Amino acid sequence: MTTLNDCRALDAADPLRPLRSHFALPDGVIYLDGNSLGVLPKAAAARVADVVAREWGTDLIRSWNTARWFDLPQRLGDQLAPLVGAGPGEVVCTDSTSINLYKVLSAALNMAREDSPGRTRIVSERSNFPTDLYIAEGLCKERGLELVLVEPEDIAAALTSDVAVLMLTHVNYRTGAMHDMEALTTAAHAQGILCVWDLAHSAGAVPVDLHGAGADFSIGCGYKYLNGGPGAPAFVWVHPRHADRFWQPLSGWWGHAAPFQFTPDYQPAPGITRYLCGTQPIISLSALQCGLDVFTAAQALGGMAALRQKSLALTDTFIDLVEARCAGHGLGLATPREHAQRGSQVCLTKDTGAYAIVQALIARNVIGDFRKGDGGTGRHKDILRFGFTPLYIGFEDVWNAVEHLREVLETGEWQRPEFNQNNAVT
Repeated sequence: MTTLNDCRALDAADPLRPLRSHFALPDGVIYLDGNSLGVLPKAAAARVADVVAREWGTDLIRSWNTARWFDLPQRLGDQLAPLVGAGPGEVVCTDSTSINLYKVLSAALNMAREDSPGRTRIVSERSNFPTDLYIAEGLCKERGLELVLVEPEDIAAALTSDVAVLMLTHVNYRTGAMHDMEALTTAAHAQGILCVWDLAHSAGAVPVDLHGAGADFSIGCGYKYLNGGPGAPAFVWVHPRHADRFWQPLSGWWGHAAPFQFTPDYQPAPGITRYLCGTQPIISLSALQCGLDVFTAAQALGGMAALRQKSLALTDTFIDLVEARCAGHGLGLATPREHAQRGSQVCLTKDTGAYAIVQALIARNVIGDFRKGDGGTGRHKDILRFGFTPLYIGFEDVWNAVEHLREVLETGEWQRPEFNQNNAVT
């Protein structure tokens, strides 16, 4: 079994260890929730202060030009593009994941209606992240379509000739299970179905190759593994073969071909720029840039391939230690063991007490989170969820987290009343 000294030796030999210094990690905190909110990059506070005090406070409106506020969504998109297998000029950072999904799903449905009018269904995974399902449900009600929800093993069989769009999240938020993007996209395209991929739990966590997979549309989150800050702008990608085919439905002035011509009619900008909408949130985008800058620095240390290798080693170590040191306490494993099927998180199941156990760990400064099961159907149990961001998590962190988990379970500490009071955010 892996020992504490083994973990320390792995940290000492870790070529990615210098990246940890880019982040403001609080002393004594083991932060295993970067899959929900990434850690603050040290550069972000000064960068945001400079945007506020100098670019806004002193230079005022001139900063749209002098500080290049105007093209910041495109510049950040180009910086992010290599993380997801996109090319220059194909990504913009803007709006929220939900809003961007509404844009691309609407465009995909328009394409399907034009190319194959008889396609009336959207297929998605039953345990997809709820906001994705809510956006799809709203569009289906608006357009008289049907949203079909299936289990992962039934996706291929659901790809029939009446399906317009397959909409999936690459890494499942609840379990950490990862789809084979290329295989499912190929299967969908064989039936004339367009594919929309949500990379909220993939971008910055696992290597993604949108072009290699032949994907059609993709969106993703800026505040998880990309460390852009709470509510950070998200991103949107459209394959160049589709980008100019349709307006996206939120045809605001920032997506206009010439917004400062102030014409009364909408003329969409070419390519991905038309997927912008209103005036951009410059302060938030500037914070996101600091998170992306760390990935730029990581390129010199092996980039996403090296980050993925470390992520798998961290999650393997966590699984092995939990099973060895926490045996007999009713924990199960929801996350696939196979590397090709796993994102950068580990999800443990517990029939009772999962929420309270997470709260007890948080009180010990071991921060993960809780995700509720499916209401008794047995398909999904309550989950203790732990994210492993290789930019700043080390192997000794893993050892210490499991040691705290063992103590919480063995002492029954989690049964204390204060850990069984539900918070608004879990």
